[in-house]
Amino acid sequence: MDSIIALLSDPAAWAALVTLVILEVVLGIDNLIFISILSNKLPAHQQQKARRIGIGLALAMRLALLSMIAFIVALTTPVFDLGFQGGPGAHGEPTFETAFSWRDLILIAGGLFLVWKATKEIHHTMDVEPTGETLDKKGQVVLNFGSAIAQIVALDMVFSIDSILTAVGMTDHVPIMMTAVIITVIVMLVAADPLANFINNNPTVVMLALGFLLMIGAVLIADGFGVHVPKGYIYAAMAFSAGVETLNIFSRRARKRKAEARAAISPASVTADE
Repeated sequence: MDSIIALLSDPAAWAALVTLVILEVVLGIDNLIFISILSNKLPAHQQQKARRIGIGLALAMRLALLSMIAFIVALTTPVFDLGFQGGPGAHGEPTFETAFSWRDLILIAGGLFLVWKATKEIHHTMDVEPTGETLDKKGQVVLNFGSAIAQIVALDMVFSIDSILTAVGMTDHVPIMMTAVIITVIVMLVAADPLANFINNNPTVVMLALGFLLMIGAVLIADGFGVHVPKGYIYAAMAFSAGVETLNIFSRRARKRKAEARAAISPASVTADE
């Protein structure tokens, strides 16, 4: 109790908490986009339930991993080495690592899964030919509930490990980490339904989100091989793309309003002429 009171009275602890919450929310966007896209493939009455379960499992995994800090830190210890180095970079350093830890292997597996899943979803979006899978009225593939939850759990694990390693790198205080994780998951719960509905109601946003997942998958694979792409570049690119798509959405809505206004005026003009 005394240690918690000391943390509450420490401005540095509050600064670490705010910084960590911001970082965790940014990292959680990837997780939330994936959950939104998968849940939108379910029947309407199961979508919100799947999002709640997916985000709840994300919270449970993060808190469970936080209780095993020593185990998580050990995940970064190399478990095997291929015995050679990548080619020299601009400053003579290896371009990629050949000593792999469990974290690296999990990131590579998660990245490959994301690339495969995003590619498959893009294929289903672009290919209008009938398949043997169940489709909804819009021609989109409908998942069964168990399959959706299994895929969400798999990616929750990947994003949870990345999230916890970020937290460990930011502070040594477990209560701060747990508080940041809980706040982040609350934000995800609040944003889940609006984000999923927005993605579902704007088909072009679905393609943009799938492009984000492809990019995130490639970054996870690169990170697993020791090629660390600055996260700021990734999220700046995502923000720019989202900004452009927002302008496109406003433009389409403006054109739609003008078309409706012209359609409303034209019959009136014909009546007046008669």
